[in-house]
Amino acid sequence: MAAKKSAPKARKSTAKTSDSDSVDAYVKNLKHPLVDLVAALRTTILAVNSDIGEEIKWNAPAFFFAGEMQPSDPKEYRPYLVIFNLFKKDAVRLIFWRGDRVKDKSGFLEGDYADGRRLAMFASSKELTSKKKLLVNVIKTQLQHLHD
Repeated sequence: MAAKKSAPKARKSTAKTSDSDSVDAYVKNLKHPLVDLVAALRTTILAVNSDIGEEIKWNAPAFFFAGEMQPSDPKEYRPYLVIFNLFKKDAVRLIFWRGDRVKDKSGFLEGDYADGRRLAMFASSKELTSKKKLLVNVIKTQLQHLHD
């Protein structure tokens, strides 16, 4: 009589692996007038939660949820939180995926894109200082709504 196999236990998995080395190299070699602001924004975003990972995507730093998550369909689950847009030389644009779910009433998030994206602009470290609490709150709210 053959031994009965037990069903595999459901396991939590990690969304993706962070690639900080590639982001370090990217920022080190970045030729942008606001490279110090890019570095400060990166530090601020990563400090929000230890489960935020990073990589280079679309030729810019991208931040995503990298912690344990419930089993889900990878085609349905979108772990991205925010991606830098560095095409402008006078500002750093942050693109918040699913930023519409944040329900920002402060005016910090701009745009009304059908796919849920919202933008935030930073032109100086002084502006980062004045908007830091808003930035942190948006990312925390995104983390709360990951499986919506």
